[in-house]
Amino acid sequence: MNGTRALALHLGVLALLLALHFLAPSYHHTNIARIMVLAIYAMGYNIAFGYTGLLSLGHALLFGAGLYGAGLLVYHADAHATLALIAGVLAGGALAFAVGLLALRTAGVAFMIVTLMFAQAGYLTILYFGSYTRGDEGIVIPRAARMLGSLDLSDDGTRYLVALTLFAIALLCNLALVRSPFGRVMVAMRENEERSRMLGYNPFTVKLAALTVSGLYSGLSGAAYGLMFGYVGAGLASVQYSILPMLYVLLGGAGTVLGPFLGALLMFYLIDYASSVTDAHQFVTGAALVLLVLFAPKGILGTIRARAGARGAEWLP
Repeated sequence: MNGTRALALHLGVLALLLALHFLAPSYHHTNIARIMVLAIYAMGYNIAFGYTGLLSLGHALLFGAGLYGAGLLVYHADAHATLALIAGVLAGGALAFAVGLLALRTAGVAFMIVTLMFAQAGYLTILYFGSYTRGDEGIVIPRAARMLGSLDLSDDGTRYLVALTLFAIALLCNLALVRSPFGRVMVAMRENEERSRMLGYNPFTVKLAALTVSGLYSGLSGAAYGLMFGYVGAGLASVQYSILPMLYVLLGGAGTVLGPFLGALLMFYLIDYASSVTDAHQFVTGAALVLLVLFAPKGILGTIRARAGARGAEWLP
């Protein structure tokens, strides 16, 4: 029953997003497409942090790998958008695997610092090879290069439906992953690594696999972002883009499948609304996060699940 409820909830969210394609005004139409792409990124971060306990500040490197893996192929090699999207996904996963081989020799705060250093090194590399990457100025991908098969990603309606399709695949795969035996092992690593080791699981192998899957999600998001919105720039691979998915996950609920999407949705519109009424929009965002930590430290969905006795939501994955 719990599995059926969880699947029905997630399919219901996807159905609502499909309905918004026909109902939402153009401004929100574009915003929701952007939110869905960024939510894929946050889902990847949640696999590493929320389910496996890997507090990383280096995911901007993985997002940037997908972004530039796709963008550079299109810009310099005139590659087809489909090939560029696949290349971006693989670049994110491969870089996550390579970083994990080194970074996972550390743990806790040391792991966080090492991943931050890798992310900063990646950002500086983009700036250093500015003749290829165009650095902070960035690469504008022409409309003709943003064709995914016969789909024109520069068209608002098409872009929304492609974003929804990618988001749906990522969401349902995420749901299947966390409910699988490997998903249970990831949670076991988060809760008690030593006991998991005693049961015969290798923490390094499990964490490396989880980080690689996280990189695939991040690479998909980065590649899709560049191709859909037509811009690839160093600012999108800065440390700020390591912090954003963390905020999305903390707001929506770490260790919940829908938490990253809910967090991305609320944070995006909180910043959007606050910036329209005050120049101190970061203060408003910070105040909201302080209130979250004080009254819902497990995030919105995490808190609802923790209070399952009162709300009957203990089945939330």
